[in-house]
Amino acid sequence: MPELLPLCQAISVANSGGIDSGPVPRPGEISLAHHGVLFLDELPEFDRKVLEVLREPLETGEITISRAARQADFPANFQLIAAMNPCPCGWLGHPSGKCRCTPEAVQRYQDRISGPLLDRIDIQVPVTAMTPDAMAQLADGEPSAAVAARVAHAHAHQLERQGKANRKLTTREIDLHCRLDGSATRLLGDAMQHLHWSARAYHRVLKVARTIADLAGADGVGAGHVAEAIQYRRGLRDQ
Repeated sequence: MPELLPLCQAISVANSGGIDSGPVPRPGEISLAHHGVLFLDELPEFDRKVLEVLREPLETGEITISRAARQADFPANFQLIAAMNPCPCGWLGHPSGKCRCTPEAVQRYQDRISGPLLDRIDIQVPVTAMTPDAMAQLADGEPSAAVAARVAHAHAHQLERQGKANRKLTTREIDLHCRLDGSATRLLGDAMQHLHWSARAYHRVLKVARTIADLAGADGVGAGHVAEAIQYRRGLRDQ
């Protein structure tokens, strides 16, 4: 089990009956990750109440901790990266067929991550098992320096265009800076209807598509950018 106490010190809820870190609110892992990365391994193994409170800082960049005597706000503007197995034993979908979990057990395990929390995770990527031959091959990709330069250029372009990063765009700013052409609009509309996405998911896909277009050096957001953003969004609930 992951160590929960430091995390709970940052995100415990008033009168929730959960772990109490004492009468004086104090920052924990979430605030310590401010302007950095918070990595949670084995995500479903964390207490459900702990995971649900992540929704506030993911939306606002702040976390509020309430106690009987006082309330405190802490900065919590972090990038969340999480990993999890597809099932309790971890072998679901493996070519060896080693998984013996029942469909009910798999569903209970995956349901530990609520829909509202998943809704706030912009990119959800299933990772399949690799064969020994594939693992032995050299990676076919760009040097990290080239990727970093492209990211820095895209970020600078966002600041020049709108004065902030894409992830900070408001709904009105999304309408202004993430306009789609006709084919992209139809593609996203079809995905929304087929996958039953929320309005939050819709706007988050638009911001991811805008970022993909920026990384490609494109002025507009086209169908290809939207299609890639949609694929990144197809997580546990959309398989």
